[in-house]
Amino acid sequence: MAAVLALASAVVYGASDFLGGLASRRTSVFGVVALSQVIGLAALLALLPWLGGPVTGEDMAWGAASGLAGAGGLVVFFRTLARGVMSVVAPVTAVTAAAVPVLVGLLGGDSIGGRTAVGIGLALVAVVLVSAEEGLAAMRAARPAALAPALLAGSLFGLFFVLLDRTSEDAGLTPLAAARVASVLLVIAIAGAGRQSLRVTRAALPLVAVSGLGDMTANALFLLATQAEGGQLAITGVLASLYPVSTVVLAQLVLRERLVSAQVAGLVAAAAAVVLITLPG
Repeated sequence: MAAVLALASAVVYGASDFLGGLASRRTSVFGVVALSQVIGLAALLALLPWLGGPVTGEDMAWGAASGLAGAGGLVVFFRTLARGVMSVVAPVTAVTAAAVPVLVGLLGGDSIGGRTAVGIGLALVAVVLVSAEEGLAAMRAARPAALAPALLAGSLFGLFFVLLDRTSEDAGLTPLAAARVASVLLVIAIAGAGRQSLRVTRAALPLVAVSGLGDMTANALFLLATQAEGGQLAITGVLASLYPVSTVVLAQLVLRERLVSAQVAGLVAAAAAVVLITLPG
């Protein structure tokens, strides 16, 4: 069940990112991030009476810390993309986000079999390939200076998964409220400090709303995956980090974007990785 929930979170994460990307073409990026997170928070608060649980101050602290990490990753990611190094930022960020929870999980005592280990390795390769929109040649030609912000953004995204995993199993979705409040406040503060517009056009509102609901749903699915029996971080983290697959597939189906050979190979590798990681026995 943990693996299924983590995979579902990856699908919804990717769809939410796709919709958020479409909205960002029509209005302020900071506005999209801030409003989508506020909408997600409102939906979560409405559901907490049924899906919440008893929490401690420690649970809320871990939740808030995860929210700060996720929002910080978004800011670094968007600012780096604005410098025009998409060919490096996207794949390096994605594989780092996947690798961090795997490493933390293994160092923390997660025990995995040989087949699962191969599947995790294949998943990491798949994330790089799927995210390489301009092919691997563009990555080889990139300057090393572009790697540092990409690694930082990916580490912060991975840290989001790690910190959320530290909340107690009985807490339900309540820690996500702390995570979302912290992330909204950080995004608004950074936008204000940089005098970035938070305005969202009317045409982009439906996309922003669905993106926000999707992102919160994905967060909830991942948190439930970590709380489920057998929800090892090394496995749930890497499965949730396959979200670029969903984004790329939607871009191909909806926008008719052409997949490069590396991305096709990445989709095949992702499918094989999921089979290796999730099959019993």
